[in-house]
Amino acid sequence: MKKQQKIVLAALLCLVMVMTVFAGCGKTEVPADTGDPDASAPVVVEPENISGTITMLTHRTDRLADGTFDALLAQFKEKYPGADVKFEGITDYAGELATRVQTKEYGDVLMIPDAVPATEYPRYFEPLGTVEELSGKYREEYLYSKWIDGKVYGLAYMSTVQGILYNKAVFAEAGITTLPKTPEEFLDALRLIKDNTDAIPYYTNANSGWPLNQWEDHCAGSVTGDPDYKNNKLALDKQAWAPGSSHYVVAKLLYDVIDQGLCEADPTTCDWEASKGMLNRGEIGCMVLGNWAISQMKEAGDTPENVGYMPFPVTVGGKQYATSATDYCYAINIHSENKDLARAWIDFLLDESGIAVREGGISLLKGDPMPGGLEDFEGVIFVVDNPATDENVGKLTEVEIESGLALYDESRMARIVDAARNISGETFDAIMADLNAKWAAAIDVVYGG
Repeated sequence: MKKQQKIVLAALLCLVMVMTVFAGCGKTEVPADTGDPDASAPVVVEPENISGTITMLTHRTDRLADGTFDALLAQFKEKYPGADVKFEGITDYAGELATRVQTKEYGDVLMIPDAVPATEYPRYFEPLGTVEELSGKYREEYLYSKWIDGKVYGLAYMSTVQGILYNKAVFAEAGITTLPKTPEEFLDALRLIKDNTDAIPYYTNANSGWPLNQWEDHCAGSVTGDPDYKNNKLALDKQAWAPGSSHYVVAKLLYDVIDQGLCEADPTTCDWEASKGMLNRGEIGCMVLGNWAISQMKEAGDTPENVGYMPFPVTVGGKQYATSATDYCYAINIHSENKDLARAWIDFLLDESGIAVREGGISLLKGDPMPGGLEDFEGVIFVVDNPATDENVGKLTEVEIESGLALYDESRMARIVDAARNISGETFDAIMADLNAKWAAAIDVVYGG
């Protein structure tokens, strides 16, 4: 068995094992008695009760290291002198939390890991209110991200718009006068960068893994323009990986970039941290990333004015669209012994800290300004996924498990990279046909043929 096949198999087995636990099948360390979720009421903060100590789990280890969280805590303690928050930074957040939530020990406040399906939110997290209750203060379109049975279980620490980071000076030197709006125009632009500048046209950051998943974000809103596609149509689409489908279009563009030599010489030796400064200085032309990365790229060098952000190069019916979605969402551990303080801390982070805006994201709080750097998105329509209808709740996850194809599986995208580099012996169309066959077969199983 080839190394890549072993990696793919291991990833899929891990997914199935984790999701089986979440579905309540087999042995699990999760206590059976977690209370009656239907009887749970949202935690309401009563200032006089806010005291004690809680633990927050976070993926933002960089903001722990630079003192950001310490500064926020000092501000919070001015309001609640008897309160304290301990922080635990986790580098492999998604991987560790996927198993850690099987115990009671997953902090008091945490970011909901993607491995937990919506149907299991009441088992692990406290309800934070209904959309109707929360929409008076927060942007309603982002409240459905961690929502089920009328209740919201997670609130986004920020939301993002998906697009492509690029260096304006490199594009100008290359002779690119108009931003590309189709895959063909994008490839033409990269060729101009390769021919007319010393910059690497596109930087994959493939060896870091997670940057490849940034391409998946465009398979729903950016390429379809349809807010119902991901949660209400994809699980029924037996042509989801066939030519012309959004997954095919996105994967083909990545494949073509690499196959035509328009990226770094060896994607297995990329350096994510170094790439920030490289793009800032004009050593890289562009990278597919969420708008959360704009501020990081600007801070990484002496020419922040050259950092631009453009829409994904696909046009649907004469219009361009951009996927917009929540990033990680704050939640309260259903086992927390200090839920009042946990809720007060979440309210502070969302309502008073300003961290979402400072990080270059879209704040959940109504009235907060939109992030900078989106000048090239004028006229672009933001697409936020609609929640699954009652008949579709959980179906997408079931098809993912049955097919062995998690949408956010970097090993699947790495398979595209290896094929484009001509080191796996696979062709692009053979890979896509294989993915489509597995997806279609899974739909037959899940929906009974």
